[in-house]
Amino acid sequence: MTGEAFYLLCGVWALGILVVFIQAIRLSYRIEARSPDLTNRSGYPRKAMMFHTITNTNVARDEETQAMRRRMNRLLLIVVAGFAVMAAGIGLVRRMNS
Repeated sequence: MTGEAFYLLCGVWALGILVVFIQAIRLSYRIEARSPDLTNRSGYPRKAMMFHTITNTNVARDEETQAMRRRMNRLLLIVVAGFAVMAAGIGLVRRMNS
C-alpha cells in the first residue's frame, strides 16, 4: 500500500471513529435528559456527563434508559477498538517500511 493511500485510509478511519464518538455523546445527553438526577437545570450548557452514564451513576433505572446506556457503552467500545486497530495498522506499516 502506498503512503498516500495509507494516509487517506487513516483519515477516513479517523472520521468514522469521530462520527461514532459524536453519536455516543449525543446519546449521553439524551440519557441525562431522561435521568432526574443528571438533568441540567442551570440553564447554561455543560459537558456531557459521560462518566456518570458509563458507570450507571444517578441514571434512571427504566428499561428504555438502560437500553440507551448499553448502546452508548457499545459505541464507546467501538471507538476504543477503532483506536486499537488504527494503532496496530500504523505499527504494521512502520514495521514493513523499516
